[in-house]
Amino acid sequence: MAATGNEEQTLLPDIEEEAEGMEREMESEEEEEEERMGVEHSEEEDEEDTSEDERENEAEIQRLEEQLSINAFDYNCHVDLIKLLRQEGKLHRLHKARQKMSELFPLTEEIWLDWLKDEIRLTEDESDREKVYELFERAVKDYLCPEIWLEYVQYSIGGMGAQGGIERVRSIFERALTAVGLHMTKGTSIWEAYREFEIVILSTVQPPPGSVPSQEQQELLNAQVKRIHTLFRRQLAIPLMDMEGTYAEYSDWADDGVPEMVTHQYRRALQQLEKCKPFEEALLVSEPPKLAEYQAYIDFEMKEGDPARVQIIFERALAENCLVPDLWIKYTTYLDRQLKIKDLVLSAHERAVRNCPWTMGLWKSYLLALERHGADHQTVTDVFEKALNAGFIQATDYVEIWQSNLDYLRRRVDFSKEWSRELDELRAAFARSLDYLKQDVEERFSESGDLSCTIMQIWARIEALHCKNMQKARELWDSIMTKGNAKYANMWLEYYNLERSYGDTAHCRKALHRAVQCTSDYPEHVCDVLINFERVEGSLEDWDAAVQKTETKLNRVSEQRARVTEKEALLARQEEEKTEHRRKSKADKKAQKKSQKANRAGDKRKAEDEYEEEWGEDAELPSKRLRGEEDFGSTATEELMETESGLFGRRAPSRKSEPPGFRKNQQGLSEAPGQPQDVKNEQRKDEDCVFVSNLAFNLENPEGKLRTMFQGCGTVQQVRPVFAANGVFRGYCYVQFEDRQAVSEALKLDRQEVDGRPMYVSPCVDKNKNPDFKVFKYKTAMEKHKIFISGLPYSCTKETLEDLCKPHGTVKAIRLVTNRSGKPKGLAYVEYENEAQASQAVLKLDGTMLENFTLSVAISNPPSRKMEDKAVPSRVLGAAMLRQPQGARGKGRTQISLLPRSLYRQSAPDAKAENGTVSAPHATVTDGVHEGPGTVSLDTQTKSLSNEDFARMLLKK
Repeated sequence: MAATGNEEQTLLPDIEEEAEGMEREMESEEEEEEERMGVEHSEEEDEEDTSEDERENEAEIQRLEEQLSINAFDYNCHVDLIKLLRQEGKLHRLHKARQKMSELFPLTEEIWLDWLKDEIRLTEDESDREKVYELFERAVKDYLCPEIWLEYVQYSIGGMGAQGGIERVRSIFERALTAVGLHMTKGTSIWEAYREFEIVILSTVQPPPGSVPSQEQQELLNAQVKRIHTLFRRQLAIPLMDMEGTYAEYSDWADDGVPEMVTHQYRRALQQLEKCKPFEEALLVSEPPKLAEYQAYIDFEMKEGDPARVQIIFERALAENCLVPDLWIKYTTYLDRQLKIKDLVLSAHERAVRNCPWTMGLWKSYLLALERHGADHQTVTDVFEKALNAGFIQATDYVEIWQSNLDYLRRRVDFSKEWSRELDELRAAFARSLDYLKQDVEERFSESGDLSCTIMQIWARIEALHCKNMQKARELWDSIMTKGNAKYANMWLEYYNLERSYGDTAHCRKALHRAVQCTSDYPEHVCDVLINFERVEGSLEDWDAAVQKTETKLNRVSEQRARVTEKEALLARQEEEKTEHRRKSKADKKAQKKSQKANRAGDKRKAEDEYEEEWGEDAELPSKRLRGEEDFGSTATEELMETESGLFGRRAPSRKSEPPGFRKNQQGLSEAPGQPQDVKNEQRKDEDCVFVSNLAFNLENPEGKLRTMFQGCGTVQQVRPVFAANGVFRGYCYVQFEDRQAVSEALKLDRQEVDGRPMYVSPCVDKNKNPDFKVFKYKTAMEKHKIFISGLPYSCTKETLEDLCKPHGTVKAIRLVTNRSGKPKGLAYVEYENEAQASQAVLKLDGTMLENFTLSVAISNPPSRKMEDKAVPSRVLGAAMLRQPQGARGKGRTQISLLPRSLYRQSAPDAKAENGTVSAPHATVTDGVHEGPGTVSLDTQTKSLSNEDFARMLLKK
């Protein structure tokens, strides 16, 4: 019993533990069930959301596919479709979409990398790897992409275990170096990957430590070491970024140190790198597409003359400017004329037309390149058919592409045989070209693009020259004349020359008679040709018929021209009458304004006389004009003086005292008709005269100096300096020559210094007849090949500026800006050979220092020169302020008040001047010296102002 109790005691805890374990398991199962139910519920919600997104994406995919079925050349639609299919994981449809887009367009680097990575993930066996290799081959042909080449070599390393795998990897590496190894910024990655691969191979051929390698192993080891040395040496001979690090690595790796020859090549590469660094830096800081920077880089490399480097920079530029036809044309032209490597040339032409299919010139050069490199006839035909479907933007483009194809087909024909398949093909192509231009091209452009029927003319000449078929040639020329070309003399003469060369006399005579009858542009020339032809070939009857026909034609033409001349003369008279009417109307308005001005001047004089009577005869009158009004008031007098100076030479100073009525006499003199200046204007010939200005007022003997200076331009008839009323030279004059040819030579002396000032020489133009005439030597629009420099020291010379700007391009001209006295303003314009050099100069010179002056450099973009408003005589500098008499004589009107405007208390607006005083309802403050009517002395001021009051009034806005 005791034993049984013990067993029960020992079993009880076990049972309890089992029960607890079962309870825990049940609880855990319940929790798992609950969790599973929750997960299933959430999964159902996610599935619903996902299914909804999938339906939306599927609808968008179908819409994009339908749009592409309508317009297969929608580039953005292709990109969106590929992005959606990749997002949805529809690999089969994605592969098809990529294939279709790659057939129509070259793909970008991003699209290719995504495609390659997707295909690599799906690779299972060796056959799949070959498909990926083929895809890589297609990818590297579109653009120059170092990243794609690096991906290619890394993928090939994964297959090095196959038979011939190592050699295949090396072959791909060598092709990558040929393609992008010269890329100055990204080529280093390919070199380093190649070198690391060979170092790994070296580690596999090295014998275990402590063992003696066999002769075969030693040869393999030496060959591998030599291969790595060769890679180092090849890389160090090429200018690449971070060359110093590669040189240091080679120094550490080589047991015997760097050979002297390698060091020499390395230093040469460093020098080349220093030359290219400015261009690389310009590419680094500029924004895409960087076309101007690439153009400058290309020009530099073409001058250096290394074909490989020229090719790599072209490829880099085209990768970022693939839609610039001029860049493709420049590249393909360089390859056609310099490298002439078939695969390289044809590949570039093919990529050019894929990127810019609308450019006819690229297709034309592609066809020539195919013929030049011996491409088969079917290939040339296929390319031509693609060109017809490219969608050119002009009708003439289709004419030119057809001419190129017809030239190619003509060169294939052996005309020594009476018949050949190539000849039939040529004739069929001519007929097809005419139908194509008449139907397809005219339907699209409303014109055939071949107005002079050039294709038909070539066809007719080929039939006459090579095939001896004049009947066909005449039929073609009849068709040409019926297309509206019968009125042109050159067309008839072309046909006549064809008949003269390959036809007979009867058809020549017939062609010329038809030409005389139909020609309307140059009938005299056609008549002369017919007469000369009959002199050589014709009988008397033929001569008489030709003379009668030509005389009749020429008489009819003379009558028509006389009627046209009459009509033109009538129109000219009508236009002259309209012009004369406008001139008279303008003169009447001007005379009316002058009379109004004279009336105002009389009223003013009357008021002054009343003022004089009030203050007395001995009182001194105030000044009659405000400052600034003086010049306007004497305009007419000065014009009269200038004209008289031009007539009679130096004018004697006027007398200080003026007799009564002098001003009225002068006014009447200026307004009277038939004055000497009018007579002079009739005598002076403006076309034989130049106007010289900006001369110094103190120039001694201006007539003699200018006569001597202009004597080399031609015979100087007269030099007329202009003087002021007091006999002072006014700084300008007229130089009259005997003939017009001397004027052009005189204008070349513009800006030449005379006594330290630049002399301005301009054509002499009557401003009354040409009021809008302006002479300005320099452009006011943006000049991309010219830079504007400001902040220059005043001591800067052209030589200093040329030394500063020359390192950045070819300097064509330099202009230092000066004021009218010839002193520099610290500004300059520098003209370069092209806009790329100017952009480089702006990049390098802006912000630099010259003699402790900071320069500001920009592309020249002067502001437009606006016509200044003509000044109107008015009261200025205080005209708005009322005149206030000061003291016994009053304050002079020409004086300027020094009181700030914010402190000035203006009088009432209705104040009027009567008898020289101001009568105002509110008194104004004066200095208290004279207290007349309308004035208040200082004693009557209400309150004195403190400094704070004045400060508040001064700062008041």
